Amino acid sequence: MLENFSFRTIVEYLPLFGQGFAATLWLSIVSFAGALAVGIILCAMNLQRSRLLQLPAKIYIDAIRATPLLAQLYFLYFGLPRLGIVLPELFVGILALALNSGAYIAEIIRAGILSISRGQVEAGIASGMTYAQRMRLVILPQAIRVTIPPLLGQAIVLVKDSALLSLISVAELTRAGQLLASDRFMPAEGFITTAACYLVLYYGLKSLAAFSARWLGVRPIGSRT
Repeated sequence: MLENFSFRTIVEYLPLFGQGFAATLWLSIVSFAGALAVGIILCAMNLQRSRLLQLPAKIYIDAIRATPLLAQLYFLYFGLPRLGIVLPELFVGILALALNSGAYIAEIIRAGILSISRGQVEAGIASGMTYAQRMRLVILPQAIRVTIPPLLGQAIVLVKDSALLSLISVAELTRAGQLLASDRFMPAEGFITTAACYLVLYYGLKSLAAFSARWLGVRPIGSRT
């Protein structure tokens, strides 16, 4: 069954897969940092009483969650140049991942904040705390404890979603598999190696999520993994 499978070719292309692995890890970290920023802003807007702030956040979150990431990526890559905005492929990929994951992270953070009992909030009010003090001293420390495991779960999703960036020629893991497959006409070798690299990333993040859940004393919360 494996007589035509070339391990030698995989070894020959390992430097390319190493570069792709490092690129996927780097762009996932940068994209996740951007997604956190987007998520925090959207969550803050969504929790406000003002409809002027709340409504745009709700519309954005619903629009992102209702449309495929691939459509969003293609809009940024092909649509923006039609509007006179031309961005590098790597920047477009990171932007697409950050904007997409930011909508899900906003809901994760919002759920963590809303999980804090009303009694603790009222106790903070009775103590004379301002809104900022209640958020900083009462709500956020507990909300962070609850949200870290699902945030790591979302990070796993983002890493897998980064494979779509190969469609706009970003040099990452899936692109490395495509190059091996096209150069040597060996799709099995190319994409099995790609899948193995993603498994390493997946189990690394999954183990980190499980460890954080045990360390924080919370049950792991499922996400889109």
